[in-house]
Formats: sequence, C-alpha cells, structure tokens
Amino acid sequence: MMNKFNFDEIIVRRGTGSLKWDRNTQLEPFWVADMDFKSPPCLVEALQQRLNHGVYGYAIPHAGLTEAFIDYAKTRLSVDIEEEWLCPLGGLVPALSIAAQAYAKEGQSLMTSTPIYTPFLKVGRDAQLETIGVAHIYNTDLSRWEMDWESMEKNVQANTRLFLLSNPQNPLGRAFDRAEIIALAEFCERHDLILIADEIHCDLILDEAKTPHFSGLNLPEKLRERTVTLLSPSKTYNMAGIGFAYAVIPNVKLRNKFILAKGCTQPEINCFAYYAAEAAYRAGEPWRQELLSYLRGNRDLLVETVNNQLPQIKIPVIEATYLAWLDFSETDFEKPAELLEKQGIFTAPGAWYGQEPALRINYACPRSKLENLLEKLTITFGS
Repeated sequence: MMNKFNFDEIIVRRGTGSLKWDRNTQLEPFWVADMDFKSPPCLVEALQQRLNHGVYGYAIPHAGLTEAFIDYAKTRLSVDIEEEWLCPLGGLVPALSIAAQAYAKEGQSLMTSTPIYTPFLKVGRDAQLETIGVAHIYNTDLSRWEMDWESMEKNVQANTRLFLLSNPQNPLGRAFDRAEIIALAEFCERHDLILIADEIHCDLILDEAKTPHFSGLNLPEKLRERTVTLLSPSKTYNMAGIGFAYAVIPNVKLRNKFILAKGCTQPEINCFAYYAAEAAYRAGEPWRQELLSYLRGNRDLLVETVNNQLPQIKIPVIEATYLAWLDFSETDFEKPAELLEKQGIFTAPGAWYGQEPALRINYACPRSKLENLLEKLTITFGS
C-alpha cells in the first residue's frame, strides 16, 4: 500500500526561529527532541480553521477536546478518565516543577533514575529540594537498561517525597513493562513517595504488540491514588511549539495540592493549542502509524550501523521514542559530542542527562539526513 504521508521531504527550518536549527547555525542538528517532519494535515487544518475565526481571546478546553482526550485514554490506555481528573497545562516541564513544589517542602528530596531528561535533574531547585539520581543498570542479556532496585532502596531517604519517572524513558528508549511499573509504584508506597509519571512519549512505542505501554493510570487503584500522570500529544504530532499537556490526577487531595502550587505562575494556554490537540487525538492516528513505520526504519538503520561498524559503542534495544542513547563508556572517547561537532554535527552530550561519556541522537528526520549523520559517526569513531 502506498504511503499517504511523505517523511522523506526536506523542510527548511533554519531561519524560522527554530531552537533546534537556529541555536547553532553552523551545525546539522540532531539534539533537541522535535521532529523534522510536518505535523499531520488534520492538525494544520484545525489550526487554519481556528485562525480563520479571527478572534483569539482567552481560552478554556472546549467540550470537543475533553471528549477526544477521554476517548483517547479509553482506546489507547484502556482506562476510564473522569473529566475532573484533568489539569490542562502549557507543557510537561512546568508540571514537573509544579509537582516538586506541591508535594515536598524545602530541604526535602526527590528521586529519579539516570540518565534522564535534563529538566528532571533541575526542577528540584525550584522547590529547594535535593535531587537523588540513581543510575540505571544495563542488562546485557536483554540489551536494555533497567532500574537499579537495590541502589534505589539504599539511597532513598526519610525525607524523600517524590519519584520522577520518564516512561517511555528519555533518553534510553525503554518502554517499561507492567511488572516494572508496579514494582516502582510499590517502592513509592513503601517509602511514602508520590510517583510523577511523565508519559509524553507513550504514543511513540515502536512495536506496540511486543512492548505495550503500561501507564501510571493502569496501576491498581490503591497505587494509582499516589500517582500523577503527565500526557501530551506534543512529541508524537510534532507540536511542541504550540504547547499543550495534561496532568491527570485521580486523587482529589493530590489534585488540589497541584492546582494550589500552580497558582498564578503559568501563562494562559493559547486558543490554538486546544484545537491542535483535539485534531491530533481525533484524527491523527493514520499519520501516527505511518510515522512509527518510518521511525522503525530509521532506528533499524542506526542500530545496524552502530552494531556492525562501531561495535565498541553500546546502543541498547530502542523500544520507544525517536531518541537513541549511545554509550561510549567502553571506548577512549571521553566527550564524543564535542568530536562530532568537528564534523559539523550537533548532538546532545551525555552530561546533560547525568552520564558521560555518552550522547543522545534524535533520529526523527528524513532518511537522507540520518545517512549523513551515520557517515560522520563512522568517520569520527571508526577504527
């Protein structure tokens, strides 16, 4: 069957105020997590219709969006969402900061597992909290990173109040399974922690039959009551610059604390974001399926190239996201991202995520661009 959408199209983004492309105009960017693909036509059409209305005043979630999200939760996550659980936000990074301030006090601590998306290591500062980072461990038999339960038990403190989870994991590409998420929730219960589950990449699982997403909202009710689940269409439908997300909080006490901590610190969500989100949830599935197929092809090319030509670099099985984590710990390359810059390539250094020597590559780009990157990788790190 012929593909309906063209992910090979080269779209000029430089000079458009793009963070990814205009932060360093001398380098080809493979760093920040947005895609070099056009968003689905349904989203563009929804924005155009809202634009044509001509009045852009203060906005709230309209009924169509709420219905679309509840339908999405039922279809994709197999969970019945109640409307009052929903806290709309302009993004998920602010949600992490709000949670830190809502559920802990100055001098207390939060925990997460590293390497981890950079803001996880920073939001504790907003609430004057210590951040406890426990490194993931590598399971050689399964070629995947896992949580280090023993170290987590050793490092959790009496004053630890939150655990920040990225699932699917950024930057490791793991889709944690049911047993792992339940074990984490039970760890949180034992130590009286609130589990903050950032699931922004949950619609980017590359083989949903093999590794289905297990959401914090799928936990048994007793465990779900201490969970805040963060969801957004932004990564999947390439609309991060529009700004829309949800915190889904079933427990009314946790929800009220979150809303109180949010206070007046967040800007109004713009009127376009609601309609873009509704279009993505309602009509974006055909585009998403073709996107996943294209990303699988890119992933396979990347993994095959690294394994065959650069075997000294450790690359795990990538189950989800469009991000690849390259571990250089068994090589002599101490700062690989800096070496790639000499080849004109901008990647994200492992230090940003709490682990060196490593780098993160965003492979959500036309295949011709990925092929250029792989050529530079082999030139830089090949024997």
